[in-house]
Amino acid sequence: MNTRPNPVLITGCSSGIGRACALRMHRAGMLVYATARRPETLAGLEAEGIRTLRLDVTDEDSMRAAVDAVEAEHGSVGTLVNSAGFAASGAVEEIGLAGMRRQFETNVFGLARLTQLVLPGMRAAGTGTVVNISSIFGRYAAPGGGFYQASKHAVEALSDALRLETAAFGVRVVLIEPGPVRTTNFGATYVDNLPSVSEVYDEFRERTAEYFDAIYTGSRRTLAGTFTVHADDVARVVERAVLRQRPRARYTVGFLARSTIALRRLAPDAVFDHLFVRRVFPVPHKRAGQPTPAGAKPAGRRTAPLTCTTAPGKDPR
Repeated sequence: MNTRPNPVLITGCSSGIGRACALRMHRAGMLVYATARRPETLAGLEAEGIRTLRLDVTDEDSMRAAVDAVEAEHGSVGTLVNSAGFAASGAVEEIGLAGMRRQFETNVFGLARLTQLVLPGMRAAGTGTVVNISSIFGRYAAPGGGFYQASKHAVEALSDALRLETAAFGVRVVLIEPGPVRTTNFGATYVDNLPSVSEVYDEFRERTAEYFDAIYTGSRRTLAGTFTVHADDVARVVERAVLRQRPRARYTVGFLARSTIALRRLAPDAVFDHLFVRRVFPVPHKRAGQPTPAGAKPAGRRTAPLTCTTAPGKDPR
């Protein structure tokens, strides 16, 4: 078994999963190149002895420069970990075209283009691994994050196609599907990105912001918040996948990811929506005075997102 993939190029290392991957893989003896849009955010990693590079996945020149720097020294990128990403939040009706494009430029097009840039070197070397950080939302969707979730669905499809296209050349492609990750700034960014466009979704917007703030900060107990994982939990799975000669196509991270993806696979849409999505996530409700669509059934009792009533304690992992 190859125990020292060489070298490892990781995006999005200023915080969260990317940073945790850089630290864990460096401490395991791998040669790591940690990257971010703003190199000054990588000072702590550099102090650990990790090599750092500027890499913005929306900037073609910076991507080429980073790949060229690694290939000039080592011939090819041994492992690429595509971790950079963010979430455009809000109702589908309220996200503008510029927001849609920005979401896909970072989460999909940047990931795809950087992968294209490393593949010729991997093929020439006859080996390589591409690890794409997806999400449980790459397998199902919930209200308030349609375009983020669409971007993760796209990453899943691209990875499936790429895995089949590159297998004959010795290149492995792996998807990592974590649930909510407590130690990233993802939650704060998600809440900050909620647009205020119209009064129609005001209540939904407020409840969504409160819900995701609770998940990521622990301000109150929620079902999703109870089963959050930490960035290093995800990094541990990435490391395990990279070290395997024949990694699985997908690795879920955390109980919430495993259980909800299993439920999604087994349950019809209506059942999944009723038993899980509407009970866990905030959903929009018709405002008083708005007309009821012809033939629609009367609205039932509003169901608040599930909260966990157990006393706070240690991480439940």
